[in-house]
Amino acid sequence: MSGRTTVRQAVFDLLRDRGIDTVFGNPGSTELPFLDRWPGDFRYVLGLQEASVIGMADGYARASGRCAFVNLHSAAGVGHALGNVFTAYRNQAPMVITAGQQARSLLPNLPFLGATEAASFPRPYVKFSIEPARAEDVPAAVAQAHRIAMRKPWGPTFVSIPSDDWSQPCWPVPMREMAGDSAPDPALLERAASQISAARNPVMVVGPEVDQEGAGPALVALAEHIGAKALTSPFASRIAFPEDHPLFGGFLAAAPQAVSEALMPHDLVLVVGAPVFTFHVVGDALIFRDGPPIIHLTTDAEAAASAPAGLSVIGSLRLAIPALQALLPKGDRAPPAPRVRPAPPPAADPIPAAWLLARLHAAMPPGAVLVEEAPSHRPAMHAQMPMRDWGGFFTMASGGLGYGLPGAVGVGLARPGTRVVCLIGDGSMMYSPQALWTAVQEKLPLAVIVIDNAGYGAMRSFSQVLQVRDVPGIDLPGLDFVSLARGMGCPGVLVTKPGELDDALAQAMAHPGPMLVQVVVDAAVPTLYHRH
Repeated sequence: MSGRTTVRQAVFDLLRDRGIDTVFGNPGSTELPFLDRWPGDFRYVLGLQEASVIGMADGYARASGRCAFVNLHSAAGVGHALGNVFTAYRNQAPMVITAGQQARSLLPNLPFLGATEAASFPRPYVKFSIEPARAEDVPAAVAQAHRIAMRKPWGPTFVSIPSDDWSQPCWPVPMREMAGDSAPDPALLERAASQISAARNPVMVVGPEVDQEGAGPALVALAEHIGAKALTSPFASRIAFPEDHPLFGGFLAAAPQAVSEALMPHDLVLVVGAPVFTFHVVGDALIFRDGPPIIHLTTDAEAAASAPAGLSVIGSLRLAIPALQALLPKGDRAPPAPRVRPAPPPAADPIPAAWLLARLHAAMPPGAVLVEEAPSHRPAMHAQMPMRDWGGFFTMASGGLGYGLPGAVGVGLARPGTRVVCLIGDGSMMYSPQALWTAVQEKLPLAVIVIDNAGYGAMRSFSQVLQVRDVPGIDLPGLDFVSLARGMGCPGVLVTKPGELDDALAQAMAHPGPMLVQVVVDAAVPTLYHRH
């Protein structure tokens, strides 16, 4: 190990050793000692609000498969960021979040910008949180935070760093290696294989961990080997199965009765890379009382522990899926009936949201990545925009708004030159519009498609499901997203008529930098859940 250095130098050397060359941040006074004389081999990505900063880091981490590094401002900045920290935790996005703290000598006197119990503030939605007891412990704390962020399941970690720690002497942090995957229990895999082999009509429920682990091709091979239909799990935040594959059976709704009705006709359920199950509304989950056996493959021990039924096998899907297939005979089951995809509606005035989505799908170039935050239009998106490419789709797993636009910026930063399409609702767009400025500064080829139905469409739908009326705060008239975009240096166009749409989408897909298209659509209330 080399001689003594400073905390700041040790942290930068640590980041270099871990292959981290990008820092996402929004600076404040307690971060200035870290930012002083910024090294030329690091890129600093500025976000104009801390929630946007975390969202960009989240998209970057998920699209690259690498840990992102974030620098926030003390208590108020961390507070601004917490909504997207929660989303990053649910997204399993690996990142180390650091935040400036007031100087140690001032902390006993409740100073301005001092964070009381700083390490407790982001809990429980970080995997690890610490304010080191001594300045010289900071580099080792950052190294530990990185290791924990990258331990499956991935997620955010947090280190609070007093502003006067950066110049203090310390020892460099030695480079370490740690296994990224854990192997599943062979005995449990054999039990799972025995049950699957005996099943006459199995079904698969697949989730976002598959894409996260790069296990997609292996999953498709397993489904073809078994001859089982594959359903995407409720609220999957990434592509889980190629949606044009003959074995793809559609999407499970996040409702207990709907899940039960979809799965009860089968004599075995194999869940891969998803919880058992994510619900959003109450109902009778008959599947857990009188349903078929459930086998659960996951990297997430918490999801396995919370499953109310089934045999859970914990371990890397990259290892578990091929190992399970090797134990199974080739299935001779009759293939399931092909899924019928609904045709897009005809063009109309006002523009139907489903028709817009069909035209958007046609306009997207090969290899484009879609980042979505339009919750009320997700069923129509599923119907009209089949996802085919692994790593080609991202949305949020939390249900919290404000992720989509900064997440799309982060994806663009992780994949230079790739066309990224951000599909976002008018309500969602207002949560983190600042990220558009960063996209302009970074010259990202980002097409932002705002679906403007003048309100919170999901709330309109839930009002019908819950049978409530006269709910305030749902309508959003008078939002001018084109002017908002132009004010940050981003060109934009407003589409109100069907004949204007294709040209606007083509222009956005060809523009070398970011461009926004605001599409005014029919305000008809979408159906998210059927009442029973």
